[in-house]
Amino acid sequence: MQYGQAMVKRPECGVERTLHVICGKWTTLILRELLAGPRRYSELKRALGRVSSKTLTERLRHLEAEGLLTRTVYAEVPPHVEYTLTARGEGLGDIIAAMARWGSHDAPQPVGDEKNGDQAAD
Repeated sequence: MQYGQAMVKRPECGVERTLHVICGKWTTLILRELLAGPRRYSELKRALGRVSSKTLTERLRHLEAEGLLTRTVYAEVPPHVEYTLTARGEGLGDIIAAMARWGSHDAPQPVGDEKNGDQAAD
């Protein structure tokens, strides 16, 4: 199947549907973290580093609305909230793994690295 401009604009395009669901850097990174198992809000915030609380909350709500994760609130003091991927969310694991593989193999090579075909100046 070819993916050109005409294909991307069609609503039945699987790539477009997937991008709509996992839109944005933080959503993809949240999915990456949840693929390892259930996480509390504070664990996600710590793992993601520079994400703002507002953005993390918005992305978690988006994923819950899309049916990709469940939010479980435990009646404790202080409140304990846990996020877990649904079966639908776990289905994105292969996509995230493929992104990780591609990113690892496409890492920039140092200048003068022979793998790149570059040679150090004499």
